[in-house]
Amino acid sequence: MAASTSPETAEFTPREDVDAYFVPLGEHDGGRLFEPTIHVQGAWNEAEQHLAASAGLIVHEIERHEPREGMQLAKVTFDVYGFIPLRPTHVRVRTIRPGRTIELVEAEFSVDGRLIIVARAWRLSVQDSSPVAGADLEPLPPMNECERVDMGQMWPGGFIRSVERFDAPPGYVPGRNRTWLRTDLPSVLGEEISPTTHFLCVIDGANGIAVRVDPREWMFPNVDLTVHLFRRPDPTATGFDTTVAMGESGLGVTMTTLHDIHGPVGRIAQSLTVREMPRKG
Repeated sequence: MAASTSPETAEFTPREDVDAYFVPLGEHDGGRLFEPTIHVQGAWNEAEQHLAASAGLIVHEIERHEPREGMQLAKVTFDVYGFIPLRPTHVRVRTIRPGRTIELVEAEFSVDGRLIIVARAWRLSVQDSSPVAGADLEPLPPMNECERVDMGQMWPGGFIRSVERFDAPPGYVPGRNRTWLRTDLPSVLGEEISPTTHFLCVIDGANGIAVRVDPREWMFPNVDLTVHLFRRPDPTATGFDTTVAMGESGLGVTMTTLHDIHGPVGRIAQSLTVREMPRKG
């Protein structure tokens, strides 16, 4: 698809010949336009984007926005307003709270002119806190001690096919799992991807690795995703120590301690809307 083609009117078929999640199409309306590839395809619907890939793109654009030496990503929250069509995507970023040591950045993610995701990220200054560094969190077994799992047995979609999964002993039980996910694909074709962006580009996978119920019988999409980091992550692989809780009135939460190959690195939480899958016929 050419950059000059209007995303609101063009027919769109995601490319399968690109080893990246998104292809940049150039500057557009104060931000940048991107073409999603088949690797962005979601698990609930073949015509949607997987939030993990979309979030990775957003983090990439936040990292590119007005970068300053000595600043680092500490927190990012994604609020999802609805279905994310697998179509050309526009991302615009602005600084809404500038500061010398603390700043707040906001990204807007739109498809066909409709705002779908708003993300806010806190960037904090780098300080020497090594004398007090530490985290009393249980480590994950290394990947070479974990069992490779075919995610396609439970979940469909191009994004799922792009990711490798390794479950730690004793393995998945409904609502609880410890897992490594990794991908070799960059968020954006032909651009330098920061270690933090690559580490975070699979984190929405947390909601699919410790499911409490069969996703072919129940829906439980997350309407948000909040990430807290307490150190800069190594991008080799992303580890998840995940617990899923569901209540009796349609609410749920996926709670995860994040790990890299060196140990714990942060936490994420996702709010779920839980509902029975509509019956066909």
